[in-house]
Amino acid sequence: MQRIAVVPGSFDPVTLGHLDVIGRAAGLYDELHVVVVHNPDKTALLPIAQRVALIEKSIADAGIEGRIVVASWSMGLLVDYCTDVGATVLVKGIRSQVDVAYETPMAIVNRHLAGVETVFLLPDPANAHVSSSLVRQVAALGGDVSPYVPLVVADYLQGAVTA
Repeated sequence: MQRIAVVPGSFDPVTLGHLDVIGRAAGLYDELHVVVVHNPDKTALLPIAQRVALIEKSIADAGIEGRIVVASWSMGLLVDYCTDVGATVLVKGIRSQVDVAYETPMAIVNRHLAGVETVFLLPDPANAHVSSSLVRQVAALGGDVSPYVPLVVADYLQGAVTA
């Protein structure tokens, strides 16, 4: 039986913390789906197609190995995507107690709705303070985001800010 997992997120933009979780999850499962989800509660900086392309390039540049599919999902429940691809696990990176409080009710509902379990991975301490919203704010104010994101993302954001 294949062990298929999904790492969901808005990835707006993908950070080094995201790549850390993706890399470690890729080593735990036979197939990993990194899914860019539309969050109606957030105003996105990057279009979904651009986020998918940046994730694919970041994974390749980081040398992360494994059967990894990068996709997007904006229609219906995330567990519907899981069911469609045969995934039984969602992998979430947890940076703080705030993340635990936010993610726990969703994990319980996802298990109830579709039998999909949620696995929480703790971040590398070097990335525990990094969030996509922090990166967006630093980039918007002209700061250097290269310590927090893959090079391809830093280059893209630098071009977007100066354009």
